[in-house]
Amino acid sequence: MPNRLAHETSPYLLQHADNPVDWWPWSADAFEEARRRGVPVLLSVGYSSCHWCHVMAHESFEDEATAALMNDRFVSIKVDREERPDVDAVYMEAVQAATGQGGWPMTVFLTPEAEPFYFGTYFPPEPRHGMASFPQILEGVAQAWAERKDEVAEVAAKIVGDLAGRELPYGDTEIPGEGELAQALLGLTREYDATNGGFGGAPKFPPSMVIEFLLRHYARTGAEGALQMADDTCERMARGGIYDQLGGGFARYSVDREWVVPHFEKMLYDNALQCRAYAHLWRATGSETARRVALETADFMVRELRTNEGGFASALDADSEDAEGRHVEGAFYVWTPEQLREVLGDADAELAAQYFGVTQQGTFEEGASVLQLPQQDVEVDAARIEDVRRRLFAARAERPAPGRDDKIVAAWNGLAIAALAETGAYFDRPDLVQAALAAADLLVRLHMDARARIARTSKDGRAGANAGVLEDYADVAEGFLALASVTGEGVWLEFAGFLLDHVLDQFTDAESGALYDTAADAEQLIRRPQDPTDNATPSGWSAAAGALLSYAAQTGSEPHRTAAERALGVVRALGPRAPRFIGHGLAVAEALLDGPKEVAVVGEIGGELHRAALLGTAPGAVVAAGQPGSGELPLLADRPLVDGRPAAYVCRNFTCDAPVTEAQQLAVKLQD
Repeated sequence: MPNRLAHETSPYLLQHADNPVDWWPWSADAFEEARRRGVPVLLSVGYSSCHWCHVMAHESFEDEATAALMNDRFVSIKVDREERPDVDAVYMEAVQAATGQGGWPMTVFLTPEAEPFYFGTYFPPEPRHGMASFPQILEGVAQAWAERKDEVAEVAAKIVGDLAGRELPYGDTEIPGEGELAQALLGLTREYDATNGGFGGAPKFPPSMVIEFLLRHYARTGAEGALQMADDTCERMARGGIYDQLGGGFARYSVDREWVVPHFEKMLYDNALQCRAYAHLWRATGSETARRVALETADFMVRELRTNEGGFASALDADSEDAEGRHVEGAFYVWTPEQLREVLGDADAELAAQYFGVTQQGTFEEGASVLQLPQQDVEVDAARIEDVRRRLFAARAERPAPGRDDKIVAAWNGLAIAALAETGAYFDRPDLVQAALAAADLLVRLHMDARARIARTSKDGRAGANAGVLEDYADVAEGFLALASVTGEGVWLEFAGFLLDHVLDQFTDAESGALYDTAADAEQLIRRPQDPTDNATPSGWSAAAGALLSYAAQTGSEPHRTAAERALGVVRALGPRAPRFIGHGLAVAEALLDGPKEVAVVGEIGGELHRAALLGTAPGAVVAAGQPGSGELPLLADRPLVDGRPAAYVCRNFTCDAPVTEAQQLAVKLQD
């Protein structure tokens, strides 16, 4: 019989709806039940495409004996971290502080007042490698609660007190300058993997936000080393197994430092960020690889993640069924030489094995290989390789596909909107711009209410109950601002303004300028989450700073610019010390140092001048295009045609240079 999760919208929670565990969703009722019964709360946090979440579910949550123990001794709450990033952030901070590490599934034991007192991540069903089994953990925690409740309460109170003392001091400090950005670049140079590209060792994640900083720094300063790190990293990733050589798109990370074997789940946010990074690399260098990868990644998002409602699904699972019917990681993507021969025949299979690095011993598990492009500068018949790729892609489509999390996350759709709008404009792909417009329309219709408050998620045309967090407001505003620049439609600038006004009102500390991840009127947790560091996605803090700065450049709004500058104080503090973890903040700081430039294109939308403006590499430059005197776009006010011809004005703080009428002239001005 289904449990309470059967009524939820989250695909992850629905995966657990038939567990014998008497799960509760996160709610006041669940904690009231724990108080009524006098038992602790077991909080389990994960997400639908998480491999180890599936493992623990199969081993423990589907096991009748383990479920009976959980039901008897605890009130068990299941949370989708993608729906409730605030809950995840608060308790992950506690887990990391207590254990020195984190991850999912996250398992936290709480008092009925939601105070944590014992932590972990994955627990096996039996003792393994010195790790206690999950049933042993359950028995031990239940015994401690029954026999030493006062001691448990003291531990919980101390943990909550320690978390409360972690309030960030950053805010209302000076904005980062040349010195801090140069130090950040030096720090990245020290951590750069000159052999394989990227930063640090294994596991290695796509550094899309750092790449954006490097490209902007190069555009502003001409530092060749910054461009070289960005270009080489993108080339290495594009040739590696982390990139889907048949269908486009990126896996979440590589388990090795050479980008060979990925963790195969494919996330919307990674692909949106990577698509935009490669498009910007092409804009800076003209790289054919960057062009191909940007377009293939955009096509992957539209083909495999677009939902019937016009938005974009969250993720594809890492796991799927293999030929023996086993549910295993990577089965959809890997190949053996024998499988190549079955599809291609002997001659083409030999070519494919050499071209894609498929070996008899394999690069993955059980003799299978992840497709790569390991050889460079090898003469190949391009038409023949393309035919091989097409046939392999068609054969792969016949395999059992990975599951798809159809949940639409507002923030990640905002990132996708920005990427698709710009990629479509750069490469004359109006279908990509239309896909971005459809997703934006869905967010306005379904996720935003009359007061411009955002619902974090939706599924199947039904908005979820969870309130949007700072990254939702910031990333959706960023997507709308990109659409306004590409389409010339002022309504998207207006919607961005509504969202950013909410950021100023509900997420910003009026005294310090610091930002919080949840609204002032949101559900109160044991701590109000606040994290300025960029991880897999831009932090809400740095994303808000970027959107506020762009909006101010489009409108001349001093309050929005001031808020952006105050928020960037954190980059001055963290950029020189931890540049890998504040890449987006550094990129926004580059835009601030450059102005950012404002480009008003009057008399045309989509023409040569407009295209030249969009292709300018000036860090964070904003573009407004339309007819003279358009009331929708403030940058166009009082900007006339020149001798009846379309013209472009390059401005800073609404003070403009003389207009130009030729695309080449505009390109030169944007490089000044």
